[in-house]
Amino acid sequence: MKKLNKIPKRFTHYVFAFFMAGIMAFLMSMVIVAASSGIEDGYSIRVIHSYALAMPVAFFCVLIVRPVVVHLVALFVRPN
Repeated sequence: MKKLNKIPKRFTHYVFAFFMAGIMAFLMSMVIVAASSGIEDGYSIRVIHSYALAMPVAFFCVLIVRPVVVHLVALFVRPN
């Protein structure tokens, strides 16, 4: 089995943002489309169209918000 080439550690923040944004944008797209237009014919394609807009927005938002969240966590979580 061939060894997988991994992304260098210095890109961890971007990889985290990509996966977090991708998962959250997809889940939110499913919920928002269902809430606004119901789960009926064409639901899947409407979710995909919604996701195509939400994913890039979510990616950049996670990149921007991450430092704030790290700081807030440090304020509220006791370091042991």
